[in-house]
Amino acid sequence: MEQMNLFLNEPMVSSVSEVTAHIRNLMEGDPVLQDVWVKGEVSNLSIPKSGHMYFTIKDEGAALKCIMWRNAVMRSIYQPQNGDMIEVHGSVNVYEAGGQYQLYADKVRPAGEGILFQQFLQLKEKLENEGLFDEDRKQSIPQVPKKIGIVTSPTGAALQDMRDTIQRRYPIMEVVLAPSSVQGDAAPDEIVAALQRLNKFKGIDVILLARGGGSIEDLWAFNSEDVVRAIAKSEIPVICGVGHETDYTLSDFAADLRAPTPTAAAELATPDMIDVIYSLNIMRDALAQFIEEKIQGNRHQLQSLSSALEYLSPQNKIYQDLQTLDEIENRLNRRILHKVELSSARLMGLEKQLTALDPYAVLKRGYAVVTNQSGNVVKSVDDVSIDERINIRIKDGDFDAVVKNGEKDE
Repeated sequence: MEQMNLFLNEPMVSSVSEVTAHIRNLMEGDPVLQDVWVKGEVSNLSIPKSGHMYFTIKDEGAALKCIMWRNAVMRSIYQPQNGDMIEVHGSVNVYEAGGQYQLYADKVRPAGEGILFQQFLQLKEKLENEGLFDEDRKQSIPQVPKKIGIVTSPTGAALQDMRDTIQRRYPIMEVVLAPSSVQGDAAPDEIVAALQRLNKFKGIDVILLARGGGSIEDLWAFNSEDVVRAIAKSEIPVICGVGHETDYTLSDFAADLRAPTPTAAAELATPDMIDVIYSLNIMRDALAQFIEEKIQGNRHQLQSLSSALEYLSPQNKIYQDLQTLDEIENRLNRRILHKVELSSARLMGLEKQLTALDPYAVLKRGYAVVTNQSGNVVKSVDDVSIDERINIRIKDGDFDAVVKNGEKDE
């Protein structure tokens, strides 16, 4: 019984999960922790394949683990680097599986630049609502431009980097420089003027707007509303390569194509000569094959037309008529020959009949033909009279005689 009382008097024991859930509820119920800006130095930054960003911010006395989900990372125009002083917005909560609290970030900005950053966001929203950043208004970049215009400082390293890249990749490219300052109060007006000059210059195929990296103040000229509108108004495609890979300006959003660096802008604007030669060789072979096939096709068509023309030509008609005439002549000759043969056979038959009836043939057998003085053949004793002179024809001649008597057979 005492043991039971002792057991009942023991304090309640909670599980780790229960304690962690209680802490989470406390944090989620604290409005300060659910909408907080925290300033610190970035360390242990990593972005795995998932696209989420993991990092730690710290000061002299403490460190706070942070996580920024992929969607928030993609929306962010600024990505911190290790060692940067940044300001992070989000909510503090417990990661129960690890037993630690951490900041779930949704916004990141450089520390000490909050006012400029807010100006940046406000102008970005304004221009975005006007449609200046819409993808459907952006122009395509020519694959093989003949002439490139560059807007940058004539003394900056960015210009030399771009020239070296163009010379290496496509040395026959013509480059036109429109010099402009890229930092300071005068920079926006000079950039706008340089863009306008290149738009009036004949033959420019693409414009590179570029400068090297720097702080947000150094790059602020490229956030100028006038510069952004000049880029959007340009009739020539604009590639913007301002700062380093993690730097974003409003000019990047207005440009037809964003490059992470000036060197990358030059690479995006120019083809590789080796690739061009390879493509030209392929096109040459394809063109040669096409021409050969076209010639063969035309040759066959010409032969067909020639045969058709030859068949329909008057000369061919004459030849056909001559052949028909020869055939008719042959048939006529065969018919005449057949007719002659039939006539000859008939004539021979008549000749045989005539020969059989020829009185002279009878004479050869010893008979004679007697005619009176009138030349009529004497067929009966009644045809002559006594003392009438008659002619007797025999096989080898004739002679005259006188009828002395005559007696008719009974």
